[in-house]
Amino acid sequence: MIQKRLAYFLFFMATATTVLLSTSCKKAVLLSNGNLAFSKDTVVFDTVFTTIGSTTQQFKIYNNDNRTVKIEEVELMGGTSSPFRLNVDGIPGDNFTDIEIEGRDSLFAFVEVTLEVNGQTLPMIIEDSIRFRTNGVDQYVKLAVWGQDAYFHYKDLNEGTWPNDKPHVIYGYAAIDSAKTLNIQAGTDIYLHKNAILYNYKGTLNINGTLGNEVELMGDRLESWYDDVAGQYYGIYFHEARPSTINYAIIKNGISGIHMYSKDQSFASSYTLTLTNTKIFNNASYGIFLYSGPRLKAENCVISKNGYHAMLVLEGADFNINHCDLLGYGSAQAPAVGISNFYNDFANQTQNIGSISEGIIYNSVIYGNLESEIAFDTIPDAGITLSFDIKNCLIKRTPSGTDNFYTSIFWNHSPMFTNIAEYDFTFASASKLNNNGFFTTLTTDINGNPRNDPPDIGAYEN
Repeated sequence: MIQKRLAYFLFFMATATTVLLSTSCKKAVLLSNGNLAFSKDTVVFDTVFTTIGSTTQQFKIYNNDNRTVKIEEVELMGGTSSPFRLNVDGIPGDNFTDIEIEGRDSLFAFVEVTLEVNGQTLPMIIEDSIRFRTNGVDQYVKLAVWGQDAYFHYKDLNEGTWPNDKPHVIYGYAAIDSAKTLNIQAGTDIYLHKNAILYNYKGTLNINGTLGNEVELMGDRLESWYDDVAGQYYGIYFHEARPSTINYAIIKNGISGIHMYSKDQSFASSYTLTLTNTKIFNNASYGIFLYSGPRLKAENCVISKNGYHAMLVLEGADFNINHCDLLGYGSAQAPAVGISNFYNDFANQTQNIGSISEGIIYNSVIYGNLESEIAFDTIPDAGITLSFDIKNCLIKRTPSGTDNFYTSIFWNHSPMFTNIAEYDFTFASASKLNNNGFFTTLTTDINGNPRNDPPDIGAYEN
């Protein structure tokens, strides 16, 4: 399938400033013989992928004299071959003449950049400059960008193994088709454009990160102010997928980190996804969304600071959660864990009900800013199974749960996390998480440390 490149971003929305232009019908203006001042001497862009435009940078051009100054020429030195694009006072171009700025006034210049593919695997530095000639004197504002080539995926089908020598950038979707397998190696960085999705359609996806060499999924804007912006892309979607695995991944700043849907019973005896040693955080809606029948096994995972739920189950699903942190915090306005076996389809005026045949949460933390961080909304029905087993967990809920599927629960004790703001969910030795789990086959924590017997509750062993 032939890959396509998205068109360049539309250029600038500029802010005009007042500029006094001399005309023959006006009194002659006595011009300044001074020079210009600039708000920046160098405009620096963070890493920008080839063929993808950056965000717009701006700087101001000042006339500090009391008299009007005439800029004889403004020139982007690289001209039409430059990867940078220039806009001065609301007008795009690479060469401008006879621009006047009133005394003690200023105007804006805007710069954007797009890099060409160069076949390199290491970041490159591209430089240019803007020349301002005033009263015969040249002044320069330098331009610099760190760029990088990448593997681009635009509505393409994928199988085999992705190389990890360069980042992978997804526009639209990168899909695994029915019965195909995609392996993603440790250390692979995956950048997704707005609304982009890694889409597993009835195939197998194996993300094979390792401790210290995780596979990271994030938005494709690398400027530092996007570091903590949620909703930059959609996420990973499993549609009636074959058994898949994710180990040591970081999934951040999307809409729904992992979204699973499955009515296909071909692999009903296996977990749709085995998720281990993974951090999912700062997604606009859900960390994990299980809808209509998938099966999830999760161990040593931290899911935190998402817009709604760390984990949402809707219309039934199976889940086996062990030594995980399912946390609210952040902008979360709903319980960290929400579990429902039905969905009301108002458009078709139907109610769809599913089973939860395996609803296990062991040795886990369910906590956040709300008074109750776990909520059930289930409907019994003929042929429907509802089976829950929640044991040796620390849970925030008011009032405390009284259902008989709760065993050895530590209700409403602070987990005493080290630094929630910095996503550090290790904990103090005085915490109830310490030594209050029960030993399972899981022998190490998310950092590879051996589990004690009894182990600590949550993803980390103290």
